Amino acid sequence: MCKSYYTIKHDDGYEQTIKKSRFIAYMRRVKDEDEAKAFIAEIKNQHRDAAHNCSAYVLGMGNEIQKANDDGEPSGTAGVPMLNVLIKQELKNTAVVVTRYFGGIKLGAGGLIRAYGNSVTEAITHIGIVQRQPVQKFIVTIAYDLLGKIENELRESSYTLLSIDYGTHVDIHVAVNIDDKEAFEDWMVNTSNNHVTITASGTSYMEKDA
Repeated sequence: MCKSYYTIKHDDGYEQTIKKSRFIAYMRRVKDEDEAKAFIAEIKNQHRDAAHNCSAYVLGMGNEIQKANDDGEPSGTAGVPMLNVLIKQELKNTAVVVTRYFGGIKLGAGGLIRAYGNSVTEAITHIGIVQRQPVQKFIVTIAYDLLGKIENELRESSYTLLSIDYGTHVDIHVAVNIDDKEAFEDWMVNTSNNHVTITASGTSYMEKDA
């Protein structure tokens, strides 16, 4: 799996008015370039009557794909300032479209750069940022007489207890930082005096506020 990375908390938008022009910033998580392009096309279709629908997105853990589009604004005054905010905030796999409804007052190149960059900054502040941490999931199978001890130890540890299933035995579902999986298995064997069955059940991501 990939390393941990930052992105927006959820898909959302934010609107502000700057010198009578409406700037509406839409942000979305995207997995690949096709999703990013589809998102941009969706917003453009939604706001066909807008003066401009400028866009930017970053993809890959090393920002391998970086794209910016001014959509008719003077070159370098919209898409690039938007992209720069995404990079400065260290966001990954994230796309943004800023829709502008012209209010009759020209902003000039400097004003446009500030307006488009600020629109993305304000949208990120409004939406929030999360860190997505890759985790290994485990099913820990124990006898009922160990449940109290193991549950308490887990809740006091750095590991995440997801759920507990009760059947012939007890199955405890746990999420562990991908780098700590071997340490977790050793810890669980020691904590249970080796009265445990540990089964890897897949990988996923967990999110926490940044």
